[in-house]
Amino acid sequence: MNTVLLSVVVPVYRVEGYLYQCLESIRAGLTAGESAAVEVIAVDDASPDGCGAMLDAYADRHGDLRVVHLSHNVGLGLARNAGLAEARGEYVWFVDSDDWLPAGSVRAVLDRLRAERPDVLLVDHLRVHENGRLEPDASSGVLKDSRLTSLIKLQHTAWNRIVRRGLLEELDLRFLPGWYEDVPFSNPVLIAADRIAVLDRVCYHYRIGRLGAITATRSERHFEAFEQYDRMLAWVAARDPEPWLRHQLFTLMVNHLLVVAGNDGRLPPGRRRAFFKRLVTHYRRYLPADYPGHPGVKHRLVRIGSYPLYAGLRQAYRIGKRDPELSPAVRPALASAPQQAQAATIR
Repeated sequence: MNTVLLSVVVPVYRVEGYLYQCLESIRAGLTAGESAAVEVIAVDDASPDGCGAMLDAYADRHGDLRVVHLSHNVGLGLARNAGLAEARGEYVWFVDSDDWLPAGSVRAVLDRLRAERPDVLLVDHLRVHENGRLEPDASSGVLKDSRLTSLIKLQHTAWNRIVRRGLLEELDLRFLPGWYEDVPFSNPVLIAADRIAVLDRVCYHYRIGRLGAITATRSERHFEAFEQYDRMLAWVAARDPEPWLRHQLFTLMVNHLLVVAGNDGRLPPGRRRAFFKRLVTHYRRYLPADYPGHPGVKHRLVRIGSYPLYAGLRQAYRIGKRDPELSPAVRPALASAPQQAQAATIR
């Protein structure tokens, strides 16, 4: 009889300085009985540093870690898939290896899973700056309302939702290659869930600004966000969504892409105009016929397709050191070695 309730999948790539803290945090404070209900699967994504050896040594010492070594680097999403393929738990939690879980998190998650048996359990998190400062996420307030109309606004990452593994099998849903792989995964699991539970407790510490993370990496690969939204919106459209959901997902897409467009640490400066042009194309392609509009100035500039006005507004905000429309950055991934994005459809 399978006694594993929760599989924790930890993809690992170039995180020597953070890996031990992450692994230790998962089982910290658990009783023997609680620990028996949890399995931890670490996936060494062909990390070029000492992470692979660290994982093997940890498994030898503790005996409660399963290690999967990949022969070549595949990126965060496909590394998660490799761990998922080994999972035996009824639920799966994808934890990034540069982050960690505060004390009592796994116990609280186990208790809530047993009590409610949801398809998806949402948890709160804190953003952790490089200087150690903890900061609530701007989207966390939506956890106060358990309706999907509110919860769909939660930061769409894989690590703030624990998912029933059977739901992923029923949907034939996996992570897709490329950066921003959370986009076509996190909202579909929430939309498809019949039972959503909320654990309004901080169960995750998300490290921001780490050198090597995608959100701190200037790269042409940030353009891959557009293909990921194509995939997510195609999945949603096939299910004939209600108008409110189409409106909300459209707004979230534009907000997110505006964050990427305006972030100094992501786009090479010479590529910002091209990114804005792609954003305008996506806006017009996916604009719902009955969309009520958005009051934000940047939304209006995207609607009319004016990059000069957008660039001027962006510069003015930076001179004034403020941006009233800045949305919380959605963490797409932990950076892995460059990989070629592959065409895929989501079912």
